[in-house]
Amino acid sequence: NVDNEKEMIIELAKKIGTQMIYFVPRHNDVQRAEINRKTVIEWNPEASQADEYRGLAKAIDNNKMFVIPKPLEIEELEKLLMDYGLMEA
Repeated sequence: NVDNEKEMIIELAKKIGTQMIYFVPRHNDVQRAEINRKTVIEWNPEASQADEYRGLAKAIDNNKMFVIPKPLEIEELEKLLMDYGLMEA
C-alpha cells in the first residue's frame, strides 16, 4: 500500500461527490496466489485477504449511494497528490 493511501482516496471521493465504500489493503497473499495462477479466494479461502475481497463484495452489494462523480480539474488532482506526498511541487 501507499502511505496515506486510504485517507487520500477518501478525500478524493469527497472532492468528486462520491464515497469510498471499502478499502482493500494489499497483502503478500496476492502475489502468492498469482504465482499459483489462482485468485486469493481459490488459493486460500481462509486468508485475511480473501476476507477483504468478501467484505468488498458485500459493501458493493449493500451500496445505496448511486451518483455520477463530478470531474476533477488536473490542478485539483495534482494538489491532492502533493498534499498527500505522492507528487512533488
